[in-house]
Amino acid sequence: VAGLGNYGMWGTRHSVGMEVLNRLARQLAVAEGWRVDKRCCADVALATTHGLELVLLKPRRFMNLNGLSVASAAEIYSLGPEDIYLVHDDLDKALGKVAIKLGGSARGHNGVQSCISALHSN
Repeated sequence: VAGLGNYGMWGTRHSVGMEVLNRLARQLAVAEGWRVDKRCCADVALATTHGLELVLLKPRRFMNLNGLSVASAAEIYSLGPEDIYLVHDDLDKALGKVAIKLGGSARGHNGVQSCISALHSN
């Protein structure tokens, strides 16, 4: 699960993906487990829930380069594009609304487009 954003821009719409991952890490009791992984230039926390092993990822790159971190982590943890969930802001959605989408275009979102390009998959 990758929380897209501009690392360090806390409290802005550009950090929504990372804020969601912070909350998820707290709910999964791994919030103290964040560590910097220089191999993928991201903060990473590992969690297990309902028999699933999760890699939580907060890229440390700018939004339009988040895909490089996501693709590197996918290689490190042997994940395919179908295993990856991107959490990001969407100006077309009202604040607090959540949508799940399988594939498709980036719809103008630079972080999502970066992931599509780096993973060679939509």
